[in-house]
Amino acid sequence: MTHPNAQEGARIDRITPIELSFSPVVEDAPYRWLRSLGLNPRQSQGLVKRAIGVALFTWLPIVIWAWFHNRLLGISVPEPLLAHYGISVTCLVAIPLLILGEGVARRVVERTVFQFACSGLVVDGQLDRFRSILKSMARLRDLSLPWVLVLGVVAAITLTSPTSLDGLNWAAEGGGRLGFGGAWFLYVARPIYIALLLGWGWRLLLVGLLCWRIARLDLSLVPTHPDRACGLGFLEVLPEAFSLWALAMSAVIMASWTHELHHHGQTLRGLHLPFLAFIAGTTLVMVAPLLAFAPRLIAFRRQALRDYGALVGVHGRLVRQRWILGERLADADILEAPELGPIADTAAIYDAVRATRPTPVSLPALLKILVPLLIPALIGISTQIPLRQLLLKIGHALL
Repeated sequence: MTHPNAQEGARIDRITPIELSFSPVVEDAPYRWLRSLGLNPRQSQGLVKRAIGVALFTWLPIVIWAWFHNRLLGISVPEPLLAHYGISVTCLVAIPLLILGEGVARRVVERTVFQFACSGLVVDGQLDRFRSILKSMARLRDLSLPWVLVLGVVAAITLTSPTSLDGLNWAAEGGGRLGFGGAWFLYVARPIYIALLLGWGWRLLLVGLLCWRIARLDLSLVPTHPDRACGLGFLEVLPEAFSLWALAMSAVIMASWTHELHHHGQTLRGLHLPFLAFIAGTTLVMVAPLLAFAPRLIAFRRQALRDYGALVGVHGRLVRQRWILGERLADADILEAPELGPIADTAAIYDAVRATRPTPVSLPALLKILVPLLIPALIGISTQIPLRQLLLKIGHALL
C-alpha cells in the first residue's frame, strides 16, 4: 500500500512551478517594451535600478529648476515646491513603489497559483482545464491593447489638465505661463505615475478574472480543513501582491491632504469622510479576487453541514442504541472507525464545518491591505497631532 505522503510527493514531482505558473507582470506589454530598450533584462527585472532611475528622472529636473528660480524653499513664492508634499511623494515614493511592486506581485501570484495544483485542490481530472485557464490568462496578459488604452487615458488626462492646478502654483510665471519645472511634472512625471497606477488596476483585474475562472473548477475542497476556508486559506496572502500599489496611492493622497492641512486651513474633521471612503473602496477592490470563491464556499458549506450533520446523527443514534438502549448491533462499523472516534470527536468535526468562513478573506488578508493604507495616514495625522498624543488616543480607543 502506498503511503499518502508518497502519493502527494509523486504528484508534486509531476507538477512543476514552470508548468503551472502565472504572473500578472512577466511578459506583459510594458515588460516587453522595457526589455527591447535594454531596461528590463531577460534574466532579471532590475527593479531596484529602474525604480531609482525613474524616480530621479521625474524629480531631479523639477528640483533643479525650482532651485535656480528660487521656488524650492519659499524665497520668492508663498508656497514653494517643497511645501507641495504630493509632488515629491509622487516622484520619490509612489513611482518607485509601483515599480518595485512588480517583484512582489510576481512572487505572490506565482506561488499562489502553483499552490492550487500541489495542494490537491485541483484534482488530476481538472489539471488540463487548469492549464488551459492559465494559458488563456497568459494570452490576455500579453495583449498590448489594454496598455494602449491606458496610455490613451493618460494622454487625455494630461492634455485636459489645466496648467493652473493648485499643486503647480509654485511654478507659475508671468502671463499665466507654467515654468519648466511645473511643465515637467505636468507632462512627464504625473503621466508616468498615472500610467503606472492604471496599469496596476489592469493587473488587479487580471488576477480577479483568474480567481473567478479557477473558482469555477470542481475544486477538491475539504470542509474540515483547519484553515476554516476548506483548504483555500493560503489565498489570504494574495492581497500582498498589491500592497505596494495601495501604499503608493495612500501616500500620494495623504501627502496632498497634508498640504491642505498646513496651507489651506483644512481640518482633520473635514477629511475623515473622504478618508473612510478611500479606505473602504480600496479594501473592497483588493479583496474582490478572493470574493470570487464565495459562491462556491457558501454552497459547499451548506452541503457539508447537511452531510456531516447526517453522519454525526447516524453515529449518535448508534451510540445511543448500543449504550443507552442496550441493543445488539449487527452492523455498526461506524462506531469502530478510528477517523471518527468518540462522540466528542464527531461533534468537533461538525463544529469545524460550521466554523468555515464564507470567503477566504481573513484578518491577515485584511491587514495586508489596511496596513499599507493606514501608514501614510498616521504619518499625515502625526503632523497635526503629536505622536505621543496620537498613540494615547489609539490605545484608549483599543482598550
